[in-house]
Amino acid sequence: MSAPGPASSTQQAPLLAMHGMTKSFPGVQALRGVSLSLRAGEVLALLGENGAGKSTLMKVLGGAFRADAGSIAIDGIEQHFASPQDSRRAGVAVIYQEFNLVPGLTACENIFLGQEPTRAGFISQTQERRQAAELFQRLGIAVDLDTPCRRLTTAQQQLVEIAKALACQARIIVMDEPSAALTSHEVGRLFAIIDELKRQGIGIVYISHRLDEIFTVADRVTVLRDGQNVGERPISQVTRQELIELMVGRELSDEFPKRSTAIGPPRLEAIGLRRGRAVQDVSFSVRRGEILALTGLVGAGRTETVRLIFGADAREAGTIRLDGRSLAIRSPRDAIAAGIGLLTEDRKLQGLVLGHAVRENFGLPNLDWLSRWGFVQLRRERDEFTRYISSLHIKVSSGEQPAGTLSGGNQQKVVLAKWLARNCEVLIFDEPTRGIDVGAKYEIYLLMNELIAAGKSIIMISSELPEVLGMADRIIVLHEGRVTGEIADARRATQEQIMKLAIA
Repeated sequence: MSAPGPASSTQQAPLLAMHGMTKSFPGVQALRGVSLSLRAGEVLALLGENGAGKSTLMKVLGGAFRADAGSIAIDGIEQHFASPQDSRRAGVAVIYQEFNLVPGLTACENIFLGQEPTRAGFISQTQERRQAAELFQRLGIAVDLDTPCRRLTTAQQQLVEIAKALACQARIIVMDEPSAALTSHEVGRLFAIIDELKRQGIGIVYISHRLDEIFTVADRVTVLRDGQNVGERPISQVTRQELIELMVGRELSDEFPKRSTAIGPPRLEAIGLRRGRAVQDVSFSVRRGEILALTGLVGAGRTETVRLIFGADAREAGTIRLDGRSLAIRSPRDAIAAGIGLLTEDRKLQGLVLGHAVRENFGLPNLDWLSRWGFVQLRRERDEFTRYISSLHIKVSSGEQPAGTLSGGNQQKVVLAKWLARNCEVLIFDEPTRGIDVGAKYEIYLLMNELIAAGKSIIMISSELPEVLGMADRIIVLHEGRVTGEIADARRATQEQIMKLAIA
């Protein structure tokens, strides 16, 4: 794909030019002379591992941070952003992964929040509705203008954010992990909208850890590593392997590390699990030294099934056995006591207490052996967590750093550390690498292999079919709460096989 018309001309100034951007925080040099350019009608993919500087660079562009040095020019005219308002006035809109919407306000009200059209000093709701309808028509989609945003789907909320950007007359739109929580159909719709925005001459900076998407949607790619530019190429002139090596700074001979582990007898067995329409008579087992993948389309009942196993939801029927012994799991406490750990799909809402120190998060499921006479042994907790900081290569300034300030990959490692400390025999990984860069993914995969080699059992839920095929020994496919098939040898399976079962 290429940018349309005269915007491609080398004679014309780029729509956006950031040159020599430098930014430091106490103890951290986040950006080291980074430069970036964007043409009108172009999608520029911005890639890099967590902590590479992508978010910092975009927050400088969005006016949330002020750079220590460097320049920003739009259409060749230098800009100085002291606030997000300055950036928006210059035609820049940033759509963050966590949407900036007021849940109780309608789609229409969110679009014009802070820039409401008025008549005689009063908000003109008629004009608001007319303009909102025109914006959605421009995007080629329909959203109920009167629905509160909390009742919209994730994809619809994202469309409201895009409409907000257009309402601000944005000519540069930054999309940060826009597909992270979307179904494959919704991702296709997003790409169609991006194509329409390109035809309208809007430049888009697209940040994503999903490399397959980059080759579908981007015209050009810029890669950051450790706060510096390490590569910029037309997407047609780079391979997936080259992108990975640019991002991690080393050669990865295989995106999914190989392992050779003897698979033993069944460890955990789920028999006839049922809960409403979400889980209907689901049965499977996972063996010692095995990674069993549960996959299927969003809404297939994967997460709902493992929540029954972990006791997070009450099952209406079914039996759970561990090493041939029936378990009476009525709560997560029962599952933890039996040796079952769950790395939840949403680590920020369910896996961590973001405002608390990482040390405290590590200790939460381990208080029974980290406490004495009802008091937490802080030194023991600190020493135990320090051991996992070293073994899992968790990047933290100290155990007292708030969990919410860590990158996605390091947050996932903290969640993993607390379950490893319990020496769980069965670990459930629900979307273990969602929102994590390729280097951190590889480290998570290595850890999974080490657990399997130690005789543990892993149930892995993943929406990324390459990950399923690359890491699983066996695959169970779900559709609308039912098992539709089992693939005994995942290494010989294809994505087409899985999809055929997933839509059965």
